Amino acid sequence: MPSQQDRAESAFGALIRGIVEESPLKAAGFIVTIYGDVVEPRGGVVWTGNLIETCAAVGISETLVRTAVSRLVAAGQLLGEREGRRSFYRLAAPARAEFAAAARLLFGPAEAADWHFVQLTGDAPDEAMQVLERAGHARLGPRLAVGARAMPALKQPAVIFRAEVVSGEGDLGVFAADHWNLAQHTEAYRGFIDRFQRLANLLAGGARLSAAESLVARLVLVHQFRLVVLRDPRLPQAALPADWPGEPARSLFTDLYLRLSPEADQHVARHFVTVDGGLPEMSEATARRLSLLRGAN
Repeated sequence: MPSQQDRAESAFGALIRGIVEESPLKAAGFIVTIYGDVVEPRGGVVWTGNLIETCAAVGISETLVRTAVSRLVAAGQLLGEREGRRSFYRLAAPARAEFAAAARLLFGPAEAADWHFVQLTGDAPDEAMQVLERAGHARLGPRLAVGARAMPALKQPAVIFRAEVVSGEGDLGVFAADHWNLAQHTEAYRGFIDRFQRLANLLAGGARLSAAESLVARLVLVHQFRLVVLRDPRLPQAALPADWPGEPARSLFTDLYLRLSPEADQHVARHFVTVDGGLPEMSEATARRLSLLRGAN
């Protein structure tokens, strides 16, 4: 007869498979998540074998991992080094800056609204407009966009106007509905809640995950929440619908991250290797992340 631990492992495995099937993982993107959640806050270097082992737990093969690592190196995001027969990879400086910005969105306090208009002035505005839209701006015309959050880096020349709401704040929701497709972001947040509420229910029902399972669960949690948050225009509360699911999704992310972290971090300390030895269970950066999440909880 299977033990309670065996049943918990079986239920967890089925749950993770279901989540991954509903929202498939790409090797390069999941490796980026491993660096952002585990490696970068502990110095930025890790052995390739740890990447392979961790990705295998979510169904990503060693071949896909090695191909993805090669592409990340070619893209200038990772730098490789060897120690004997082992290969290690660290984040390149531009990638570290990107990771820091993403970490602020996941773990930091809510951003203040910063309304502005961007008028693109060069000969080829289409690529820059796509960059603005991916960063949550709304297209008002072929060269004009509006946003409420930090400006992304643009190669295209632009004139930027700062803006503030001086009247009509009650109609900000109408303005936002006219210019942003909030329905797709609502659907993304609700999908996240649906998938990870199952994990919350499993844990609330008394299931005990191993340290390795806790790390896998946290990585999948971070990966999927990061994708949703980075695509969100992150409009101020006054511009959002009354039933906006962003805050419930963030609350669920925070609760699960804090619950999974003790065991997950123990697994990192026991098994993850850098050039100089094992990765630490905690660092100043990981402690700060947990403190910020506890403060927001």
